[in-house]
Parts: sequence; structure tokens; C-alpha cells
Amino acid sequence: MQSSWYSIFPKNPWISIYAWVIFCFFPFFFIFRSSSPIEISIGISLLLLYFVSYRFSYRSKSGLVYMWISFEIVINVLMTLLFGYVYLSIFTAFFIGNIRNPVGFFIMYGLHIAFTVGAIVAGFFIEIDLFLPQFHFILISVLGTVLLPFNLYYRNKNMNLEDQLEDANERISELVILEERERISRDLHDILGQKLSMIGLKSDLAGKLIFHDPHSAQKELKDIRQTASAALREVRELVADIRATKLKDELVRTKQMFKAAEIDLTIAGDPSFHQLPGIVENVLSMCLKEAVTNVVKHSQGTSCWITFEQLPNEYVISIEDNGMGIAHEGNTQSGNGLRGMRERLEFVNGTLQVEEGKGTKLTIRVPVVLKHIVKEAD
Repeated sequence: MQSSWYSIFPKNPWISIYAWVIFCFFPFFFIFRSSSPIEISIGISLLLLYFVSYRFSYRSKSGLVYMWISFEIVINVLMTLLFGYVYLSIFTAFFIGNIRNPVGFFIMYGLHIAFTVGAIVAGFFIEIDLFLPQFHFILISVLGTVLLPFNLYYRNKNMNLEDQLEDANERISELVILEERERISRDLHDILGQKLSMIGLKSDLAGKLIFHDPHSAQKELKDIRQTASAALREVRELVADIRATKLKDELVRTKQMFKAAEIDLTIAGDPSFHQLPGIVENVLSMCLKEAVTNVVKHSQGTSCWITFEQLPNEYVISIEDNGMGIAHEGNTQSGNGLRGMRERLEFVNGTLQVEEGKGTKLTIRVPVVLKHIVKEAD
């Protein structure tokens, strides 16, 4: 859970934080309707105790959370019987909906409904004039208490399944890469192992024959050259078959990931850089993938902007989000990802710049001059 103060309010796409703030101050209207100062003091004390319990239940990471929720249920019953204020049950209902343990969820869910309905029924018998005018609102609150926990519980369950699916897909991708590496290793061994052994044997034989039988030695040297040329040709064919990650392909996966995460994506510029070497495109694609993963998993933003720009001397990709910023994430995986990006970029003389403001902006730069180095190496 987040540590921001406003995150103690239940999150729901249909109810904003301002609505919850109104729910916080609304009980004072019911409390101050009482004429007795003692009753007002009791009401304020119960309300403050409720939010203290709510805060502790939010912060608890062990079985104590069930104790604090029990306190909330008891306070909710007292507020209902003494002041006719039923609506704190919605707060508790939202929190119960975020319990991930199935057993704990159903136990607290059942207790909360039983005590809430029981307190309302008792309130109608004790003081019907207090409850009857707000019967419609009480009915809506009861429906919310019944339905909202299930809605949140299954939504969180679906989110957990989506996270597990994403982790499984990442694991599958890693296994595919590992299998590809092993395949390349086997192919290199099959291609070069036999031919290099043959070159070694013929070299030894040519060395022995060079003084006694120069003609045979010359023939062996010719075979060595032919064998080396064949090995070089097969290695080039193998390298040509290795498919490097393309920026366009990675951009397609990026769009799919942001769509699944419900994050708005804006793309500017053309990812089809002119005369981009394969090794550089592979590094840029891997860095883009890591940056996008950080935005989706850690930024908690709602929008992201990706810009592709080819300058005379360098290729530039910037990824900017409106999230909470790296310094506030408290996640070591994000830092490890940035370190991995820098290590990859160093291989192609590139750089990574990190800027923080209302979000995080990553700027990836790779010099164009590298293409000449790659061409010379080829």
C-alpha cells in the first residue's frame, strides 16, 4: 500500500476523494443534533476513535488488521444506535473488500453485514423517528455494504491474476531467450567445432610436411583456407538468421501493455530511424521495454509520452510519465532496471538521463557515429 496520506481513503473509479472527505465530516451533523454536551463528546470521541482504528488497520500488515476492523464494526454499531449515523459502514465495507485472504474476507464480510443490519433493525425499534426519515439512504448504505466488498474483492483478485499472468509471460520470454542462446551455442559448436579441429590437424600436418613435401603442404594449406572460408560463411548465415528486437515490434507490445494498464499513451516522432545498426536497435528496444515496464509497474501514473527523434549526431528516445517519481517509489527493482539500461547503453556509447518533476522523464541518447564502427567491424 502507498504511504501518502490520501491513500487511506478507499479508491473507487466512481467516487472521488472529495466525496470521501464529505463522508468524514457528515457525521458531525448527526452528532451536533444532540442537545446533551455529553452525547456530543461521546460522538466526537467515537468518530475520532473510528478513524484512528481505520488508520491502524490500514497500516497493519499482520493479523492485527482484523482486530482493528472489529473495533470499526463496534464503533459503527454505536454510532448507528446513538446518533442514527449508518454511513461509516461504507468505509469499513471498502476496507474489507481489500482483504486478500479469502477466509479473512468472508469472516469479516459476514460479521460486518450482520452487525450493521442488526444495529439498523434495533435502531428502528429504539427510535423510529430518527431512522424513518432517512430510510432510503439507509437502504442504499446497506446495499453498498453488501455489494461493494464483493466488487473490490474480485477486482483485486483479477488484478492479482493479471500480475501473475504478466510475470508468467516475462518468465516465458526469459525461457525463450535462454533457449535461443542454447540453440545458438549448439549451432556454433556444430559449425565451428569440427572445422576448427580440422584446421588444427591440417595446420600440424602442413607444418610437418613443409620441409619434406612442400607440394603436399601447399595442398593442406589450401584445404585449411577453404575450411576457414566455409566456417566463416556458415557463421555469417547463422548471425543473419538471428532476429534482433525491432523498435516497431517493441512499440506494438508497448501499446498493448499500456492499454492493459489503462494508461494513456502518446507517441511522437518516427521510430524508424534512418540507417540504424541492428545492434543499436536491439539495445534501444531493450531499454524502451525496461522503461515502459517501470512506468506500468512503479510510476502509478495515468499518462505517458514517448518521443522518437533523430538528430544529425545521435538517436534520441524520451519516455515521460506523470507518476509519483522514482524518488518516491521505494522500489529497488526500478533502480536495478535503470542500472541495467545504463549498462546496455554503455555498450553502444549511449547515455541515460533521468529527470524528475511532476513525474519521471528518461532520455536515451546513442551517437550516430557508432554506425561507422559497426560497418567497419562487419
